[in-house]
Amino acid sequence: MQIPQMGYDRAITIFSPDGRLYQVEYAREAVKRGATAIGIKTKEGVVVLADRRVGSKLLEADTIEKIYKVDEHICVATSGLVADARVLVDRARLEAQINRLTYDEPISVKELARKICDFKQQYTQYGGVRPFGVSLLMAGVDKVPKLFETDPSGALLEYRATAIGAGRNAVMSYFEENYRDDLTIDEAIVMGLVAMGKAIESQINVEGVEIGVIKVEDKTFRLIEGDELKAYVDKANEILKAQSSE
Repeated sequence: MQIPQMGYDRAITIFSPDGRLYQVEYAREAVKRGATAIGIKTKEGVVVLADRRVGSKLLEADTIEKIYKVDEHICVATSGLVADARVLVDRARLEAQINRLTYDEPISVKELARKICDFKQQYTQYGGVRPFGVSLLMAGVDKVPKLFETDPSGALLEYRATAIGAGRNAVMSYFEENYRDDLTIDEAIVMGLVAMGKAIESQINVEGVEIGVIKVEDKTFRLIEGDELKAYVDKANEILKAQSSE
């Protein structure tokens, strides 16, 4: 017979006897069910990729947005509840603009990530609210490339390469074997696409993936689209096909 949780999962402010906040853990489960998002840091910059496959042929693919520009030198990729992600992205943009107006300089990636995590942590400490059911990969370039993951609990971790969402385990396993510190941006994009293919267990479709890049040389975010995106996808699919036949 299982011992009941005695209502410890009904309020965000109540710890269970074993020191757990069940609502935070449930928020993490919402992230695990979200679309896969990937971040890779290289010597040349940072790359973020997101799975945005369309579940219905009636849906306009352009309305599915997983990668957001926060400032000229910072972007985020999201996984989890879309509406929660939008609120956090708006908050991040506001913090970035406040810093520019106050100090006349762009905010650092780490400082912005910390501010967002502080904001998320508040929603684990007060009654009448719930945690944000979304994780963010915050990527950008200050003097050097930076890549952070924010957790629904407000925890903050910096990575060389990481993933969030449903395919995290498959992606992390692939990165553990193949990531190198001397990757170029082009190599990182292809590696990320191959990892995405392993996460979704199929070939990559141009319409089903979104890629953002920030390079050290210009510190400016841009989305990779059109023929450039197709070239990367084709190369990744060739690698996936070769690996599947081995």
